[in-house]
Amino acid sequence: MIVANGSPVTGRVAAPSVPVMRRTGGAASPRVRGLAALAAGLLGVALWALPAAADQSRPTVDPSAPTPTAPYPGGPPQGHAPDGRTVGGEGLDTRGVVVATGTPPLPDGLAAAGWLVADASSGQVLAARDPHGRYYPASTLKTLTLLTLDPLLDPTRVVVGTAEDANIEGSRVGLVEGGQYPVSLLFQALILQSGNDAANALARTAGGVDVTVAAMNETAQDIGAFDTVVGTPSGLDVAGQSCSPYDLALIFRALISNPVTAAVLTTATAQMPPVEGRSPGYQIQSQNPLLSTYPGDLGGKTGFTDAARHTFVTAAERDGRRLVVSVMDTENRPLTAPAQAVKLLDWGFSVPAGTTGVGTLVTPAEVAAPPSPGSSSPPRPTPRPASSGAALAGPADAFPVVPVSLGGVAVLIVAATVAGRRRAVRPAPVRRPGRWSGTPPAGGGSPSTPP
Repeated sequence: MIVANGSPVTGRVAAPSVPVMRRTGGAASPRVRGLAALAAGLLGVALWALPAAADQSRPTVDPSAPTPTAPYPGGPPQGHAPDGRTVGGEGLDTRGVVVATGTPPLPDGLAAAGWLVADASSGQVLAARDPHGRYYPASTLKTLTLLTLDPLLDPTRVVVGTAEDANIEGSRVGLVEGGQYPVSLLFQALILQSGNDAANALARTAGGVDVTVAAMNETAQDIGAFDTVVGTPSGLDVAGQSCSPYDLALIFRALISNPVTAAVLTTATAQMPPVEGRSPGYQIQSQNPLLSTYPGDLGGKTGFTDAARHTFVTAAERDGRRLVVSVMDTENRPLTAPAQAVKLLDWGFSVPAGTTGVGTLVTPAEVAAPPSPGSSSPPRPTPRPASSGAALAGPADAFPVVPVSLGGVAVLIVAATVAGRRRAVRPAPVRRPGRWSGTPPAGGGSPSTPP
């Protein structure tokens, strides 16, 4: 067990497997055997050090721990980058409220434990409360599921529903075993109706829940969302799972900058297909109450669990200016999470454009993410080709990752000793397509039933 920001976190990373080099000729010379032994020793030290390095850089979930049933007493742990920096600037290193200089007074009724309002175009954070608090995200985590899986899955691929999908815990859109659902419809079911069954079906299509969770954690690191630790693709509570007001804003900013995912967020209704003898066709509607009531709303995602309480993230555009707002750990009284978001949006639009914020939403180009842990992580999904076609996503071959400092030396020694004998060929690792880079262009559901 290690302690991150005063909160115990458990987890370990198994040492990656090492490919065995078989001899193709006669016995090796004593010099070769000695160098190989040295390489093995150095490699062993590197692999022994890998779990500790990984644990120190990033907290993990603990599926073996009891499922949390209430928010953290006294508030959640505070997140930071693996090197200890406060992502977005030291002005965001606070557990209280911080507001840009020269702005109007904040509105009344902001009861959420954590929230943030930022200019999505410039990245300037205009105000926040506990921006890097690592709260339970509930179904707002599905925004990261969409961001991660959109580049990986062919939207035209038809997924057949399973009994596991139909019987998933929490909120469901109503997938039926044997039903046929395009990936594009499952994305809509994920966001509009917060279907945990849709999340499970999408994760299964991408190679499995473990593969998807690993990919989501990688996506979070790619965009600088270091407060985010994923344990499920649906947002169902698991010990150690977290997100923050800052990270939710980062994720949603990325979604609204991509025309494909932005279209999912602004979809008001979708039609679920009939399944003969099992289910009639029916319409689903967006659970984002601002989509039809707040002018210029660009979509939103609600969430609720016993541990997370009510959470919400949204964005809106007015006169070519985009704002993103996140609200975490609040109750429905005196104001719902969406109602608090409306107050923050109205306040944010009253702040003059170009105002210098208390921090910034980072872009992927500004993120110096640490290398991913070793090959104990599940294999990454293979990105779909850029052109539409029949190629479908699935797990890619996994290659062991060796620490550069010691493992790299060992590999070089081994390579030197076997030069001229046999050359091992290792394919280049698959590179997932980026979601967005640089500055983005200008511009609900609940796993359990809320009270």
